[in-house]
Amino acid sequence: MLSKEKLDRINFLARKSKKEGLNEAEKIEQKNLRQEYLKKFKESFRKQLENIEIVD
Repeated sequence: MLSKEKLDRINFLARKSKKEGLNEAEKIEQKNLRQEYLKKFKESFRKQLENIEIVD
């Protein structure tokens, strides 16, 4: 899971992007944070799927 600080930064950049726009450095940071978030999410989701046991 991503740290609270990184999640807060993702949310801050998203709000700022909607309100006033981002500069180039912030756009790159936002892209990198989103990629890291998606990677962690996919890993976590895959682990959950692997632990599912189907009972008939």
